[in-house]
Amino acid sequence: MTVTELQPPSILIDVRSAARTLGISPRLLWSLTNDGELPHVRIGRRVLYSPADLAAWIERRKVGGPASLES
Repeated sequence: MTVTELQPPSILIDVRSAARTLGISPRLLWSLTNDGELPHVRIGRRVLYSPADLAAWIERRKVGGPASLES
């Protein structure tokens, strides 16, 4: 086992990791955060994001695909 396998997954991730996860720039992430579009947590001056919240945010914005053909 490696050290990374022993560490639990992050509950919250920072701005850089969240932007990388979403495939967007940190600047666009800040814009979405400031507009209240992205769920986030403020701890002191830090702004953090839950990977589960980011995945749910993506799911709510999906369009197209097989589900849209049934309508």
